[in-house]
Amino acid sequence: MSTAAAGRDAVTDPAGRSPAPHQSVARVLPLLGLSHLDRAFDYRVDSDQDIEARPGVRVRVRFAGRLVDGFLLERRDDTDHAGTLAWLDRVVSPEPVLTPEIARLARATADRYAGSMGDVLRLAIPPRHARTESAEPKVDESVGVDAGATAGVEVDLSAWDAYDHADRFAESVVAGAFPRAVWQAAPGEDWPARLAELAAVTVRGGRGVVVVVPDQRDLDRVAAATEALLGDRVVALSAGLGPSARYRRWLRALRGHSPVVIGTRSAVFAPVPDVGLVVIWDDGDPSMYEPRSPYPHPREVGVLRSHGSRCGLLIGGFARTAEAHTLVTAGWAHDLLPRRTIVRDRTPRVTALSDEDRRVARDPLAMSARIPGLAFDAARAALAADTPVLFSVPRRGYLPSLLCARCREPARCRHCHGPLQSAGPDQPLTCRWCGRADPGFRCAHCGSTTVRAGATGARRTAEELGRAFPGVPVLTSGGDRIADSTEPGARVVVATPGAEPWVAGGYGAAVLLDTWAQLDRAELRAGEDAVRRWLNTAALVRGHRDGGTMVIVADAGLPVVQAVIRWDPVGFAEREVLQRAELGFPPAVTMAAVDGDAAAVVTFTDTLELPPGAERLGPVALPPGARPPAGSENRDDVERVLVRVDRRHGRELAAALQTAQAIRGAHHDGLSLRVQVDPPDVG
Repeated sequence: MSTAAAGRDAVTDPAGRSPAPHQSVARVLPLLGLSHLDRAFDYRVDSDQDIEARPGVRVRVRFAGRLVDGFLLERRDDTDHAGTLAWLDRVVSPEPVLTPEIARLARATADRYAGSMGDVLRLAIPPRHARTESAEPKVDESVGVDAGATAGVEVDLSAWDAYDHADRFAESVVAGAFPRAVWQAAPGEDWPARLAELAAVTVRGGRGVVVVVPDQRDLDRVAAATEALLGDRVVALSAGLGPSARYRRWLRALRGHSPVVIGTRSAVFAPVPDVGLVVIWDDGDPSMYEPRSPYPHPREVGVLRSHGSRCGLLIGGFARTAEAHTLVTAGWAHDLLPRRTIVRDRTPRVTALSDEDRRVARDPLAMSARIPGLAFDAARAALAADTPVLFSVPRRGYLPSLLCARCREPARCRHCHGPLQSAGPDQPLTCRWCGRADPGFRCAHCGSTTVRAGATGARRTAEELGRAFPGVPVLTSGGDRIADSTEPGARVVVATPGAEPWVAGGYGAAVLLDTWAQLDRAELRAGEDAVRRWLNTAALVRGHRDGGTMVIVADAGLPVVQAVIRWDPVGFAEREVLQRAELGFPPAVTMAAVDGDAAAVVTFTDTLELPPGAERLGPVALPPGARPPAGSENRDDVERVLVRVDRRHGRELAAALQTAQAIRGAHHDGLSLRVQVDPPDVG
C-alpha cells in the first residue's frame, strides 16, 4: 500500500470529509513570520476542494491551534509526515497568484538575503481584493504574450546606434536568448524612450518585460513613453496606488493582459508570463533599498531572476555602481557604452571651483546668494539666453543646521540635545529630533545667545537667489513639494538632489552648491552617491555645443569631481571596486550586519557558526543615519556586529545566518534584532 493510500485509509473525520481522489496531499507554506517555521507543511485536501486547491492559490490552514494564511505550493500523492494530516481549512481564492517562477524566485531571494520566503512573498504579492479579483476578466492560462497585438507597431531602434553592441543585445532578447548588460546612458539621453523601444521589440518577439525604476517621477516618464508604443498593454505598479488599483493592475500582468510591467522596487517580482527582459534603472538610488525584511535590492533580485528564468537583464543609469561594475568585470554581464564622440558632443562644459577659493562675485547681490563669480556669470548668461538655470542644494528647508555665532559649536536642543534648525526668517528655532521650540537659545559651551547658519537649505537659497536675480521666476523643488517638470524659458530652479524637475530642451546651466555636505559623509557610498547625483544633474543640462554649462563648487582635484568633468562613470566605478577589494568592503566581500539590543546581538553571534575565513567586527554603535531595528527606536544600547566573508562563500554565510535566526526564533527571547545582508549603511 502506498503512503498516500495509507494516509487516506487512516483518515477519520467527524464532519464526514473524504480525501480528494487524486493528489490528496497539499504542500502549504504558512505565513507565520517565524524563521524556524519557514518551510512547507502537508495538509489533506478534501474532495470538495479538489478543483479549487491548485498550486499557487491562497489558502487558510490551522497551525498550532489557530488559523493562518498560506500559499499552496504543490499537490502530491504522498507525504513525509508520519502522523495523521490536518485538513486544509479552505481555499481563500481559486486564483493561482503564486506562479512557479515567482515561487522559485522568492525562495532564491530568501536564501540570498538570509530571510524567510514568507517575508519575500509579502513583498512580491499584494494583498487580495476580492471584488477586484472577481471583476477582472480572465484569460486562458495556455496563452502567453500576444505578439500579434503589437504587430503593426513600428519601433525605431536607430537611437541605440550611439551604443556599441546595442543592436546585438536587442536581437538576442527578441530571439529568446538571455543577454545581460550594464548600460551606460549618454549625457542628455532620453532614457525613458530607449527603454520603451526595448520593451516594444521584446513584446513583438512574444515575451514580457519588467522595468524597475526608483520613484514615481521616473515611473510616470517611462510609462508614458511605453504606452505611446504599446497602449493598454502596459501597467504601472507603485506603492502610492490604493489596494484595489494596485491589485487590479497586478492581476492584469498575472493573467497576461499586460506583458509590460513598470514599477518601483517590488515590481521586480511582477508575475509577467514568459518574461524576456528585466530592466533595473539607476540601481544606486537610495529609493531602491528595501526597508522591509529581508531587505532585497531589486538589482540582485533581477540577477537571480535572469539566472533562474533565463531572461535578459539590463542594468542602466547615467552613473554606475560598484556592484553593477563587478558583474561586468566578472564576465557575467557585458558593457553597453556610448561612443566617446557622442559623449563629447552631449556633455555640458563642467567647471569646478574649490570651496577654499570661492571667488564670490563683487556684485553684492551675488555675494548675498553665496555664489562663486564664475557660477554667477554662467547663470546670468543662461538666463540671458532665455534658458532655465538649476541650483542644486543638498539640504531642504530654510536653515537645517545652526551653529553658535561665537564658538561655532552646533546649536543643540536643551531637552534632547538634538540639532536645532530654523524653518523661516521669523520662525523660532526648533529641534529636528523632538520638534520642541527653543525661543531662548543659549550655547552650552560659551553662553552666547546668537546663532549662524551651519548649512543653508533650499528655501533659504531660493530666497537669496530671488534677490540676486530680480524679476526672474524662482521655483523650489524638494521635500514634500517636488515639481516633476518645469517650463522652458528664463527661470531659476532650486532643487535638492533627486528632485530636479525635467525641462524640455534641457537647462542652460546648473550650479552644485554646498557639495561638502555630500562629500564629507563618513559612509562607504558617499563618493559613489555624489557621482551618481551629479551625473544625473549634468544629464539634465544642454550639451556644451548648445551653450550648456555646469559649475561644481568643489575641489577640481577630487576623483569624484574628475569623474563628472570627464564623464567617466565606468572609470570611477572601477576605482571604487579596486579600493573596496583592498579594504574588504562589498561587493568584494559579502557583509552582514546584525543590529539590535546588546544582549540579543551577543546571543545571536555566539550561536552563529561562521563559514571558514569569515571575520567578525564589533560590536559597535550603529553608524550615523542607520535606522535602529523595530522595537529599539528609543533604546540607547543598540549595537551592530558586522560579519564579512569572501564573496565566493556568501551563500554559506547567508545559510549560517538563516540557521542562527531559526534557533533564535525557536527560543522567543523577545529582544529586537535585525539581520541584513550587504546593508547600504556599513559606514
